[in-house]
Amino acid sequence: MKESYLYKKLKEKKVQCRTCAHFCVIFSGEKGKCGVRKNKDGKLFSLNHKKAAAMNIDPIEKKPLFHFLPGTPSFSIGAAGCSFSCKNCQNFDISQGPKMSDDIPGSEVSPEEVIKIAKKNSVPSISYTYTDPLAFLEYALDIMKLAKEEGIKNCFVSHGFMTKETREAIIPYLDAINIDIKSFSEEFYKSNCGARLDPVLETAKTLKNNGIWTEITTLSIPTLSDKEEMLRDIAKFIARELGEETPWHISRFSGDISWKLQDLPPTPLETLERAHRIGKEEGLRYVYLGNTPGHSLEDTYCPECGEMVIERAGFKIERHDKKGTCSSCGEPMEIILNN
Repeated sequence: MKESYLYKKLKEKKVQCRTCAHFCVIFSGEKGKCGVRKNKDGKLFSLNHKKAAAMNIDPIEKKPLFHFLPGTPSFSIGAAGCSFSCKNCQNFDISQGPKMSDDIPGSEVSPEEVIKIAKKNSVPSISYTYTDPLAFLEYALDIMKLAKEEGIKNCFVSHGFMTKETREAIIPYLDAINIDIKSFSEEFYKSNCGARLDPVLETAKTLKNNGIWTEITTLSIPTLSDKEEMLRDIAKFIARELGEETPWHISRFSGDISWKLQDLPPTPLETLERAHRIGKEEGLRYVYLGNTPGHSLEDTYCPECGEMVIERAGFKIERHDKKGTCSSCGEPMEIILNN
């Protein structure tokens, strides 16, 4: 347990959390929407600090980050809790569990131990994932500061529902982020996630403008987030507000592993392929299908000459680029290399 970094003290021992855009006002003895920050006698505490609920060494492609240190491993870590309540959540046991119980799952792992594990395994990056890193921002920031000192890159996999204070806190230490833009509909965010869209878009623009390598993911859920107009709106936002070089991942939904959407079918392949066409029509240089192992649209192609630059089979890759440029025509491919 650790006192939260971003909150305001209010009258009558109430506090306002300033970590995510819910801006929860929390009475003494109660928790915020994330389930892992609690007001104790007028002070806000993070209940999941140093409590790793999941740790693995993953391919960076699993985040997914396709243009950031491609082909390298990333030490992935997450702690319990989440300020969203997405019905499609795959890790709902650790993201939603603390909202229903005071039990906070996880093993005691200090930030220093995380760095030791990363160095022992010679990974060039640490990814804060599995649940949204805003739920364990205090823990993540403590690790990120040490990682930066050691020359290890920091990556977020996030819903992007950040406050200005959180963005300012992480920008000096964050190197890359994959942000979920789950839909371009406020109603979808309200009914499926218990959240709002605008803070997500503001986070994407702010981080990209501050030099953080940014990739976007949209899970295409049948009947909920698979409409052509919505997909086109996302593609337009990425191209116009983030830049045509920003990769867009359109991922396949599977009800079998979702929290509350087991009755929905998997996303038809033609829906994903249509989204790919939309992204290209709107000028995006890199559009990828996700959760479609072996599909050619998981590969990276030169937007200038069409040559395959990175070939993917699941999370294994074979690079055909020449130090981040197309080996055929020399076009720069917006690939962040491991120095």
